[in-house]
Parts: sequence; C-alpha cells; structure tokens
Amino acid sequence: MSEPTNKYRDLTQSISAGLSTLRTSTPEVMKSFSELGRAATAAGVLDAKTKELIALALSVAARCDPCIGFHTKALVKLGATRQELDETLGVTTYMGGGPSLMYAANAVAAFDEFARAPSTRTA
Repeated sequence: MSEPTNKYRDLTQSISAGLSTLRTSTPEVMKSFSELGRAATAAGVLDAKTKELIALALSVAARCDPCIGFHTKALVKLGATRQELDETLGVTTYMGGGPSLMYAANAVAAFDEFARAPSTRTA
C-alpha cells in the first residue's frame, strides 16, 4: 500500500498562491468571480452541499485537478459522506461517457470543416 500524499492540498495551496497575482493585477475580475462563486453556491432550493457535489461532478468532467481539490475540500467542510461522493462520481462517470463521445464527434466535424476551408489563419 502506498503512502498517502498531500497532492491536492499542495495543489490547491499552489494555485491559491498563483491566483494572488491575478488578485493584484485584475482585482475587479477576481472580486466578481468570487462573488459569482458565493452566489452560485449559497443555499437555496438546493443546499450548499448539493451544489458542491454538482461542482465536483463538473470538475471531474472538465478534468480540472485544482477544481477537484477545491470542491472536495469544500465538501469535507460541508460534511459530505464518502457514499455521497461515490454516488456523485458514479453519475459523473455515466454522464461523461456519452456526452463526451458526442462532443468528440462534433470536434472532429469542426476540425474537418476548418481543414477544408481556405486558410484564414493570421499571425
């Protein structure tokens, strides 16, 4: 059995440190993004934990490791159970297969379309 790592803890800390540059250089953008996040995850008809489970599912589907780190950290703080996590990931896996395949077909069609068109590339 391998030793546990702090991969996601280190990753989220590293990303947070990197984001500090953006907080300085684009404060209004970062403030707006933070406000959007707070508003989107605030309890409403869906509770905050359910919203974080949705965010985790989208993080997995988008293959965003930092997102996975931030949302699993939030889920632990919100008291999510391993079973809730596992069931969310089961649905994520189910849904990621077909839609991903459909969008892969769209990507092939778009590539072929652009490859056939006269070059419109600019430097």
